[in-house]
Amino acid sequence: MRAGRLVAAGLAALGVSLGAASASAAGSVAPEPARGPLRVLAANPRYFTDGSGRAVYLTGSHVWWNLVGDEVWLPCSAPRHAFNYAAYLDRLAFHGHNFIRMWRNEHSHWEECARTVDIHQHPWPRSGPGTALDGRPRFDLSRFDETYFQRLRDRVRMAGERGIYVSIMLFEGVQLQQAHEPWDWAGHPFNGANNVNGIDADANGDGEGLEVNMLVSPAVLAVQEAYVQKVVDTVNDLDNVLYEIVNESGHYSTQWQYHMIHHVKAYEQTKPKRHPVGMTFQHEHGANASLFASPADWVSPFGREYMSDPPVASGRKVILSDTDHHCGVCGEPSFAWRSFLRGHNPIFMDPMDDDPTRHAVRSALGQTRRYARRVGLGIVRPRPTFASTRYALVAPGRRYLVYQPGSGRLRVDLRGTTRRFAVEWFRPETDTSQRTASVRGGRVRMFRPPFAGPAVLFLRALGRR
Repeated sequence: MRAGRLVAAGLAALGVSLGAASASAAGSVAPEPARGPLRVLAANPRYFTDGSGRAVYLTGSHVWWNLVGDEVWLPCSAPRHAFNYAAYLDRLAFHGHNFIRMWRNEHSHWEECARTVDIHQHPWPRSGPGTALDGRPRFDLSRFDETYFQRLRDRVRMAGERGIYVSIMLFEGVQLQQAHEPWDWAGHPFNGANNVNGIDADANGDGEGLEVNMLVSPAVLAVQEAYVQKVVDTVNDLDNVLYEIVNESGHYSTQWQYHMIHHVKAYEQTKPKRHPVGMTFQHEHGANASLFASPADWVSPFGREYMSDPPVASGRKVILSDTDHHCGVCGEPSFAWRSFLRGHNPIFMDPMDDDPTRHAVRSALGQTRRYARRVGLGIVRPRPTFASTRYALVAPGRRYLVYQPGSGRLRVDLRGTTRRFAVEWFRPETDTSQRTASVRGGRVRMFRPPFAGPAVLFLRALGRR
């Protein structure tokens, strides 16, 4: 949820030392370069695979400025400072994250807290002739600015070197709805006053320009399709790529988004590699049903329940459960575990400051990734009925991963197997684990964590059947 006030919040200083983060998170998962483009894992379509046959669980945090931000600042009165992209990636890797959304900012100018924001990196050159509404030369939408696409490629490549997958946001739809007037429309390149090509997306003349994300103007659509093809040409050879059509454009954009999903897929059919394409929730007045009915490979739905009691992922689509769409800059460490144990891939809208709760969320995301590698996502399924807490990934008779978000005892249904299981307890708050005596199946068993507070129980079958 990126209203103007969230955009201006930007990043807290990335000059903060990595030591300010939880030291226990360091080196949680070693970076692994992508082995091939992601595709949906046939054995468990809640996840992707990279062609190796193993599941690739995606989790991580993202910030609004990670593509076009050279300078960021804290809210309103705080001083501006430089954004260090390499330090940002290092911090993600430190926490064991392996996924980011790469943000697009379509607007060139807006106002926030009595200050102005100017974005200088755009797909099209500002060569004029003539002056746009922000006082700079007009855009030429018939040509590309190669420096923009080189920056995009470089940043995706740098992330890949750290084992981080990047979802490239092709379009951004919130500011058309929520930026302070008049810049909600006056700051967009497709405003007729801002380009030399005679293109104006505001077909009904209401001064809003929402038609940018509708199938109304053939001229606008042609420019958009050419830009999408240029993005694909720029990064098609890179394996750590996903695509997101648009961030939170409204309900009016559904058919345009479907068209763009098909366009990306069709164009990649002419290229050496194919990458997953995603659709995220449509603010305002959208419906999750539109996402699940789409031709997208992955989706990011909306709902407060995803923060506290997520629905079980059915496998219809890979779900990237993003706090950005549920509640903006928000979330507790339990969000990561609740999402993971219900078959989702949790991601976090993160201003990257030194808030202790956000440190804990970052750490929790990395913790779930470690267990994702150990539990065997190709064989386990979210099975709430197998645990009294209703948070369980289970391969019956083989592996049981159970989350206790509160404190105290929990029950696990081990009926249907007489095998013996190794018992491991993980304490998320301290990032520590310990083993206790093994147990045998054959009945519903009661387990008591050896510590107070949230706990993760991992049962792994011993020996052969």
